[in-house]
Amino acid sequence: MNLRTTAWRAHHPRWAYDPTSGEGAALSGGRFNPRGQPALYLSMRPQTAWLEAQQSFAFKAQPMTLCAYKVDYADIVDLTNDNEEARQLLALAGAFSISDVACPWEKLALDGREPSTWTIARYAIATGRAGLLYPSQAFGAGPEDVNLVLWTLSGDRPPHCLVVIDDFDRLPKNDLSWR
Repeated sequence: MNLRTTAWRAHHPRWAYDPTSGEGAALSGGRFNPRGQPALYLSMRPQTAWLEAQQSFAFKAQPMTLCAYKVDYADIVDLTNDNEEARQLLALAGAFSISDVACPWEKLALDGREPSTWTIARYAIATGRAGLLYPSQAFGAGPEDVNLVLWTLSGDRPPHCLVVIDDFDRLPKNDLSWR
């Protein structure tokens, strides 16, 4: 599917100088990327971005930089509903249903087992997909809370356009303020 929208990300202020990098996810892994695979996780609503960013801080909200992104991407798989493309991808990956998205990926990875979401991502990438939409698994998320993971991160024009919205040039250009 083609996706043309505004998406959101709330992230640690230290990384505000590089808001389109997927390298942080590559270092630690994520729901849809094993270590070493760059990925950028975005949300379809600013409220969802906040929920996602605060998962580790259930009792005290921590400072975050909220960025909006212009997204104009082809090759996105929608795992938020039952559709033929999603069924085909899940079948290729050996996943049984969209509920496999809710797997405890961190625990599985720590136990040395590959989460089904990593398998789904491997098949999606191998078949030319640039990213996928999926239901948020953050505590407190509802059906309106949808995320987007992107593996193809370069480009300022379609079919893979990702531009952070910073009309007034407010984001830092480097990390010198953090030294």
